[in-house]
Amino acid sequence: MLYICPMNKQGHNIRIIHETMGELLNETFVDQIQFKLFLKMVHASLELDQNLSFYNGDTFLVNIPFNILRNCVVVTSSVEFSMVDQVRSKIEALVTK
Repeated sequence: MLYICPMNKQGHNIRIIHETMGELLNETFVDQIQFKLFLKMVHASLELDQNLSFYNGDTFLVNIPFNILRNCVVVTSSVEFSMVDQVRSKIEALVTK
């Protein structure tokens, strides 16, 4: 299990990604408190060996069994880099040596 937690200006995003099943959850929260509560719920599911199960009573239902969740990577508010950014960074690193 891996946690990466940088913050984002538009909101707070959480992604749960499984190696073979792909992206199981990709949810963005505008409210920081809701984001923290959901992240604590994911953490509690992992620590207590329980399924991640949540329903907001309207439109959002999540049920990820623990045996799948324990093999996932949880990433929050990740920043995506383009290939241009990666090449530029490597060139700058080589020039500054």
